[in-house]
Amino acid sequence: MEGEMNRHIFRQYDIRGIYPDDLDKDTVIRIGKAFARKIIEYGGNKIAIGRDCRLSSDDIYNYLISGILESGVNVVNISTIPTPVLYYALHKLDVAGGIMITGSHNPAEYNGLKLCVGKDGLYGQQIQEIADIAMSRDFITPINKGKEEVYNLLKDYKEYLTKSFQFKKKIRVVVDCGNGTASVAIPHLLHAFNHDVTELYCVMDGHFPNHHPDPTVKKNLTTLIDTVQAKQADVGIAFDGDGDRLGAVDSTGRIIWGDELLLFFAQDLLKHVKNATIIGEVKCSMNLYKGIEEAGGKAVMWQAGHSLIKAKMKEIGAELAGEMSGHMFFADRYFGYDDAVYAALRLVEILSNSDKTMADFKDSLPVTYSTPEIRIDCADDKKFKVVADMTERLRKEYKIIDIDGVRVQFDNGWGLIRPSNTQPVLVERFEAYSQQALDEYQQVFTQHLRAVMETV
Repeated sequence: MEGEMNRHIFRQYDIRGIYPDDLDKDTVIRIGKAFARKIIEYGGNKIAIGRDCRLSSDDIYNYLISGILESGVNVVNISTIPTPVLYYALHKLDVAGGIMITGSHNPAEYNGLKLCVGKDGLYGQQIQEIADIAMSRDFITPINKGKEEVYNLLKDYKEYLTKSFQFKKKIRVVVDCGNGTASVAIPHLLHAFNHDVTELYCVMDGHFPNHHPDPTVKKNLTTLIDTVQAKQADVGIAFDGDGDRLGAVDSTGRIIWGDELLLFFAQDLLKHVKNATIIGEVKCSMNLYKGIEEAGGKAVMWQAGHSLIKAKMKEIGAELAGEMSGHMFFADRYFGYDDAVYAALRLVEILSNSDKTMADFKDSLPVTYSTPEIRIDCADDKKFKVVADMTERLRKEYKIIDIDGVRVQFDNGWGLIRPSNTQPVLVERFEAYSQQALDEYQQVFTQHLRAVMETV
């Protein structure tokens, strides 16, 4: 019904919901008007808008700009692009902000909006302020309506990246774009650099017919692994639906997880930038933090979430950051935002300019035993209280880190529980130097969580 709006679509890092149930025409128009007010208050009058290839993205774009133009703000339409191209627009176009229409790695029926003012993404309370304006309809009525222009920024972006890399030798690469928007960038760029490229699912299709575009899930990498082995490729690289996250596999088909990929980049960076500061998040392996220090860098553990990581990078002047989810952020030689297309080229450049392979790197890592992310259903109105209670219980017995949930430092490993900022779940992860220790640490958390859940 017109006038109703689901407050829960306003998340920690973005606006996200099912189309058209949550993101109906009236809701999206109101969000457009609310964001336009923010831009005007910021002192701007023009924004860039891009969108992914989901079936609902064109409709949402049309609804969104109707609200923005009606509020007197101009729009630069940069069309169907990877999310990093929207971030690139903030640095290269004369705009006061931008919006990326994307459902990222969510199922096909979802969509969403990533909002930026200036060069920074909105998150947390800033997104709630957009919600307040949209729900109250406290909009601005301008003298003149805004205007829309179309600009082919993708062409500029690819030309910029073409000038940003140098390769000594040809690399055999398999790329799996998952039918997402990385399809319009990474295959072209790798071919332009004359690498030996095998393409998987590099035609955009909002149905995502081959597999779900999330490179952190092992089953989504099955075809990539098989193809890398069959082609005897040097590396396989997979992308999420909007091109801001990547995953990789080595020549033997082993998955290089997000924290391992960050360490791979960190070791190369520290050869050229001494004492560089590198940020990981609370779910990352102890191998990452130890490896950064051993390579001569300063390792910083921070909260999970791409907006939070970018803000922390800017605050402390970090040269590199990354997450388990495959977001990689390069301030060294780049702009400091998460760009999986750029990161993929950087990965291939390292391999091209070195005799060391991804398999060599994987072999060099100390052996640990770890769990994937364990997701436990927990209502949004309870999950933060559960983690707060867990923190207080565990603090009494163990050394903890509580920057994002609670991470317990055991003698031979660690365990973590944190509330998801995007879903009604708790997230756990464990790592240890033996399977016995890993099982023991999980049992400690299970016992405490069971006791907490009985009282919440």
